[in-house]
Amino acid sequence: MPGCGKSTVGVLLAKRLGWGFIDTDLLIQQANQQTLQAIVEQQGFHALRQLEEKILLGLSPIKTVIATGGSAVYSEPGIAQLKTLGQVIYLQLPLPTLIERVGDFSQRGIASDQKASFEQIFTERCPLYEKSANLQIDCAGLNTEQVVSKIITLL
Repeated sequence: MPGCGKSTVGVLLAKRLGWGFIDTDLLIQQANQQTLQAIVEQQGFHALRQLEEKILLGLSPIKTVIATGGSAVYSEPGIAQLKTLGQVIYLQLPLPTLIERVGDFSQRGIASDQKASFEQIFTERCPLYEKSANLQIDCAGLNTEQVVSKIITLL
């Protein structure tokens, strides 16, 4: 979910492990030379999901932490590809915390129907995250360093 800390935790985790780091949202933006929000506005959220899947299927790094977009879970082939590369980790946070962190999500380039509320997106995605993840980390009440330490312990 937007606001759970995928990119922030991912960078710190990569540093602690001495690994590389990839943010698939940035790869999508670079490949398309526009923001995620612009892609959603011009091509629709389904197009963003297709672009995300294409990026996921093209990944083959070694010893690299990958922060995906929150909608990666809509791509079963993409998740399968990630699982060939390592552990898929779901950073869990309660809805109120995510709302507080994200604020106005209308310009975040979320790959969902723009008419959907943040709560609806959360409700739709949580079961997909749970299904897709090898590891689930309850991040409630933890700071970034504590989340990173918890992941390293579980790995």
